[in-house]
Amino acid sequence: MSKHASRREFLRLAATTPVALAAGPALAGARTFDLSRPSGAPKISPNDRIRVATIGMGGMGFGDTRTALKVEGVEFVGAADAYDGRLIRAKESFGNDIFTTRDYREILSRSDVDAVIIATPDHWHQRITIDALEAGKAVYCEKPMVQHIEEGPAVLQAVKKSGKLMIVGSQHVSSLTYEKARDLYQSGAIGQLNMVEARINRNSAQGAWQYSIPPDASEATVDWDNFVGHATKRPFDPVRFFRWRNYYDYGTGIPGDLFVHLFSGIHLVLSSNGPTRVMTTGGLRYWLDGRDAPDVMLGLYDYPKTDTHPEFTVALSVNFADGGGGGGTSFRFIGNEGVITIGESSTTLSRLAPNPEPGYSISTFAQAIQDQSMAEYREKYPVPARPDLRAANEEIYRAPGGYDSRYDHFNNFFTALRSGGTVVEDAAYGYRAAAPALLSNLSYIEKRAVDWDPVAMKLTNAM
Repeated sequence: MSKHASRREFLRLAATTPVALAAGPALAGARTFDLSRPSGAPKISPNDRIRVATIGMGGMGFGDTRTALKVEGVEFVGAADAYDGRLIRAKESFGNDIFTTRDYREILSRSDVDAVIIATPDHWHQRITIDALEAGKAVYCEKPMVQHIEEGPAVLQAVKKSGKLMIVGSQHVSSLTYEKARDLYQSGAIGQLNMVEARINRNSAQGAWQYSIPPDASEATVDWDNFVGHATKRPFDPVRFFRWRNYYDYGTGIPGDLFVHLFSGIHLVLSSNGPTRVMTTGGLRYWLDGRDAPDVMLGLYDYPKTDTHPEFTVALSVNFADGGGGGGTSFRFIGNEGVITIGESSTTLSRLAPNPEPGYSISTFAQAIQDQSMAEYREKYPVPARPDLRAANEEIYRAPGGYDSRYDHFNNFFTALRSGGTVVEDAAYGYRAAAPALLSNLSYIEKRAVDWDPVAMKLTNAM
């Protein structure tokens, strides 16, 4: 029955037909399934160790290093950072024998480094990636791959010229839950896709990038000039150094920190190259602490029709001051027959049984016309529907307890490095995921829609 017809009218009109009211299907509830990967990985020879150094030992650098060392046959040999305290902490955490330096070029010059993890502020990603590839190192570069859209082609060229392996660090593309979402989508589980929506809300100082500043931060303990690099020259500022994500000089704001993960996941699930149009808005609403990157951002993205999906729209939103308990992440792929929801450790397929009849809205017609319309309707749909009892079916696919997709991402990188194989997020994939995020900043700053060719990886309405 249409939402425009009252339940009382439905019962009155249904009573005029000789067909008895039929019971609807029973509620189906939810079924749960466990996700897993095949076990029995081959043992690594002691002579086949991969020696890794990390450039940028902030929170992500330490986290990436610890995850990388969980992969068998990986050895940590060096660390670079512009703050002395992090180099001290690196030795405390990984041993006094590791090499430490303020200058990343000293890492790249060492013969005992096979691969580098680049976990610096975003404005250094392109330069250090290219330098590392030219030095013969394999590269794991944190997302986003570059800070500005025009920096991408040079990285792609450097990968091709060097022949070295590169992976971009957006771990969703290696996740069991995202792979399951891809399989469900490809099987036609949600029918025709028409929209993807995702929300990431936070309500804490740390979530809003208000990272701790050590009491010994000074021009003696921080290599400020090295940190600033090619960015705008400014006097020493420990807030900018330790909370760099708040500033466009060094970071990429909400899109580069959070949207890029969502784009990586969307492109995996749908086998997509990216959107053709980007439109964003937002602003500084709560964290008025001197930052210039907004703390609220919303984006709309139009994706073109391809062999793997129809045209659809993506809607993303982030809020760094959600005081109503609405924090967390919601990531939904919406089709006409169902919805795939991806969580941190699970993927859920939700489907509602189709309504057996379209409903009607006849209450504004003359009574004689209502009677005629209802008679014709019941001739076509003789059994009245029970919308309140339409079956809701839910399938939940859970990853194992303690599952960490970053481990799978690093394992893919090191396995490819040993075998000469490929990675799930190479430079082209990483650039296509970074592009709509970086264009989100461009759209926000210039207050206009931005058009993009996701196949050629070029702006089509540059100004």
